[in-house]
Amino acid sequence: MSSIFRAHLDKFIDINDDEFKEIAKYFSIIKVKKKENILLPRQVCKRSYFVLNGCLRKFFITDKGTEQTTEFAIENWWMTDLISFEHRKSTDFCIQAVEPSEILVIDNDSYDKLLEQAPKMERYFRFIYQRAFAAYQMRIKYLYGHSSEELYYHFNSWFPEFVQRIPQYLIASYLGFTPEYLSEIRAKYRS
Repeated sequence: MSSIFRAHLDKFIDINDDEFKEIAKYFSIIKVKKKENILLPRQVCKRSYFVLNGCLRKFFITDKGTEQTTEFAIENWWMTDLISFEHRKSTDFCIQAVEPSEILVIDNDSYDKLLEQAPKMERYFRFIYQRAFAAYQMRIKYLYGHSSEELYYHFNSWFPEFVQRIPQYLIASYLGFTPEYLSEIRAKYRS
């Protein structure tokens, strides 16, 4: 299994080589093409995804028929529809590859068994979920507490790799803008 994932685990928990070999048995690796969907609305999200390389996005379709991006995941980030994954209910979200991606995958049953067999992974996922929740709180704060321009400036300064890597229309979708409005903000930002 991937040395990338091992290095990521080592940031949060102490495991030896034998423990890692046991943990690795619960995961598989998939490759997805650009714009390939790995979750569609009305499906049950049966897997959680760790990006080894590439980029994923989670989005939903609004009542007006537009895509609203809610989350990105690049290398060393997790993505799933947690409500659907945990409760085994259908989702309203899509998960799609923004770039060709290699992804580590764990399904519901394997996840439950892993946490039972390797308690250190329970600690690991607690850290991951805490960080994700903290990031979500900050996103909500910026969405409600800043102007559109300030929101873009914040995003650009905190995540410059996204601005260089992600298509502009997807950044606009994530920030709640039209691509045209984002172009105006970017032009103003450059001048």
